[in-house]
Amino acid sequence: MPFVDINVQPEKQVFDGVTIRTIHGEKLMMSYVYLQPHSTVAEHSHQHEQMGMVLEGTFELTIDGESRMLKKGDTYLIPSHVKHSAKAFDKMAIALDIFSPPREDYIS
Repeated sequence: MPFVDINVQPEKQVFDGVTIRTIHGEKLMMSYVYLQPHSTVAEHSHQHEQMGMVLEGTFELTIDGESRMLKKGDTYLIPSHVKHSAKAFDKMAIALDIFSPPREDYIS
């Protein structure tokens, strides 16, 4: 399956107002994250290393207690087991997250 249309992948709600569409290989996962206006990704951590980029809109991302306002084109790196959260504002935002290894909870 070398070519995938992300728009036909199943959508999964991960927080109130936050949904994802994912594709994955054996060692890597890509997740499109859709943050509806005023939605929040609660603080959490996981074993997976996470890297991402803002594709549309703006949101606040907090990593290990440090907060930044991110806009289209901004990138971030979240090491394994580090607490992080996000907060959207008046408009929808879209981010692209990359995980290694793939998140089992997003696959099932």
